[in-house]
Amino acid sequence: MLYSSKEKISNSYDVIVVGAGLAGMTLANKMARDGRSVLLLESHNKLGGFATWFKRKIDSTNEEHIFDVSLHGFPVGMIKTCRKYWSREIAERIHQLKSVRYINPQFEVETDFTKEHFIKVLTDIFGVTLETVQAFFDELTNMNFYDNSKMTNRELFEKYFPGRNDITRFLLEPIVYANGSNLEDPAISYGIVFSNFMSKGVYIFQGGTDMMITMMRDELIKNGVDIQMQARVEKILVNDNKVNGVLVKGHTIHSKSVVSNSNLKATVHKMVGDEFFSPEFVKKADAVRLNTSSCQVYMGIRAGESIPYVGDLVFTSEDKIFSTDLILSPKVGSQTFSVYYPDTRPHLDPKYAVVSSSNARFEDWINLNEEDYQKQKQYVIERALAGLEKIIPGVRAKIDYVDAATPLTVQRYTLHEKGASFGTKFEGLDISMNIHKEIDGLFHAGSVGIIMSGWLGAANYGVIQAHEVDNYLSRLEKSAAK
Repeated sequence: MLYSSKEKISNSYDVIVVGAGLAGMTLANKMARDGRSVLLLESHNKLGGFATWFKRKIDSTNEEHIFDVSLHGFPVGMIKTCRKYWSREIAERIHQLKSVRYINPQFEVETDFTKEHFIKVLTDIFGVTLETVQAFFDELTNMNFYDNSKMTNRELFEKYFPGRNDITRFLLEPIVYANGSNLEDPAISYGIVFSNFMSKGVYIFQGGTDMMITMMRDELIKNGVDIQMQARVEKILVNDNKVNGVLVKGHTIHSKSVVSNSNLKATVHKMVGDEFFSPEFVKKADAVRLNTSSCQVYMGIRAGESIPYVGDLVFTSEDKIFSTDLILSPKVGSQTFSVYYPDTRPHLDPKYAVVSSSNARFEDWINLNEEDYQKQKQYVIERALAGLEKIIPGVRAKIDYVDAATPLTVQRYTLHEKGASFGTKFEGLDISMNIHKEIDGLFHAGSVGIIMSGWLGAANYGVIQAHEVDNYLSRLEKSAAK
C-alpha cells in the first residue's frame, strides 16, 4: 500500500525511515517540513507502532468495538510536541484524564496525578514530612541525563522513604507500566519520566488512537512524505562504511541516510549486520538488555449498556507487598485497567470499553505448547474479568467481546525481539545515539533508555534524531559543493 502524490516511490531519497512508530513518524514529518525528501517504510498495514488500535465485529450484529492498544496516558508535554512538530489540530485534541486510582492491599488512593496532589497524598495519607517530600521532588527535578549517577531506583526510595514499601508502590508502579522500570534500574530512568508525568497530570488523545494516527498520516502526506505499508526492510545497505539505501522485497531503494525505528538489537544484528561494525561496538550492542513485554485483555461493553465512572486508569493488585518481580509474574498479581468512556470517541455512537494491561516476560510464554498457551491466555482473561468485576459489580454480564494479547502477539505485530514492549534498558541509549559514528548516515530512533517513556518520549526522540540526520545531510551538501 502506497500513500504518495506519485504513482510509485522514487529510486532515491535524502532519508529513508524504517518503521512508522511515533519516533519514526515524527522524524519523517519534521524532515519533510524542513525540505528533505523522505520515504517512510512500515512492515505492518498500519502506521503508529505501539500507538495503534483494532476493530472487532460482534457476531450476528452490525456492531463493532474499537480497542486502543497499549496503556494510555502521556504527560502534558505531548501538547507542545504535537503543536510544534505536527499540527495545532492534533495538539488541541489532547485532553487531561480526570482520575487515576490505586487499589491494593496496602492502600487505596485516587489522584489527578499532579505534583501538588502527590505532595498532599504523601504527607496526609502516608505521613511523610513536607520537608522530606520536597527534597525528594527536588532531586527528581535536578536529575540530568548527562550526570553519571550510579544510584538505582531502590537506593533512591530508600534514601527518602526507608522501609516504606507502600510509598515505593505508590511512586514506582505507574512508571513500571509506562516504561518497564524495576528497582535495580538507574534512578534517572525513573526520575525524568516521573517528573514529566507529574507536572500537570495524565493526558490522552480525544477521538481515539485511530483518529490521531489518521490525522498524522494526512499531515505526513501533505508535507510530501512517501509512505509504503507492508514493506518489511530485509537489509540496510552499507558500502565503504556508508549507508546507501535499503532492500525491500528484493528491490533496492537508495538514500543518503537511513533511520531505523525498529528494535535496536534487530537493527544492529539483523538489518545491518555485525560485520559492518567495530568489534567493540558489537560487544556493547550484545550487552544491551531487552526490556520486558506485556499482556492485554480487551473487553467490549455491549451496545446500549453503560458502566459508571470509576476512574480513567485504575492500578490494581492483590499482592500484599510491592515487587517488580510479582508484577511480571505469569500469575499476573498486578494489572491496570484503562477505562474508555463514550467521550473517548465522541464522534461515534456511545460505547464503553476496558483494557487490562499487565507486564510480562517473553520467556514465560514462548516455550508453552499450544494447549498450555491457550490455558494461560484464558487465565489472564479470567483474571481481568474477575478484577474488573470487583471495581464494577455486574460488569461481566455487560461484556459481549473479550480477547487477550500476549508477548507473542507483541512480537508478531511489532517485530520487536522477544516482544519487548519498552525497547531496551538504559544502556541502549548510548548505542542508539552513537550508531552514526560507526556507519556514516545510519541513525536510530526508538524505545531505548530514558527515551522509552511512552508516546511523548518516542516523539521527542524522533525530533532529537531528526536534528542529527539534518546536520549529517548538510555536511554532505557542503562537502559536495567544494
